Amino acid sequence: MANTIIGSSIVIDGEISGDEDLVIQGTVKGKISLKESLFVEASGVVEADIEVQNVDIAGRVTGNIAASDKVELKADCRVVGDVRAPRILIADGASFKGNVDMDVKER
Repeated sequence: MANTIIGSSIVIDGEISGDEDLVIQGTVKGKISLKESLFVEASGVVEADIEVQNVDIAGRVTGNIAASDKVELKADCRVVGDVRAPRILIADGASFKGNVDMDVKER
């Protein structure tokens, strides 16, 4: 499966959807809807609602997150918004403000 990388100097304002993994090193505003995984690297800034299978966050996310499998908040990340997923991992040092919903029913 292919990987798409949004570089650290790229800013996208709009909606992103697709069937492959996405790595964000830059800035995305709007909405992200993927059938696969999203990786927000330490330099990444996301101001969007996210619907994915899995998401790993090392950067900053403002918006609600819905994952069908897993959400992982890495150390030093900053997340503001509600998180809904059957599995949620929050590392020591992560900053999170919002509600957690681990209800396992399908979305």
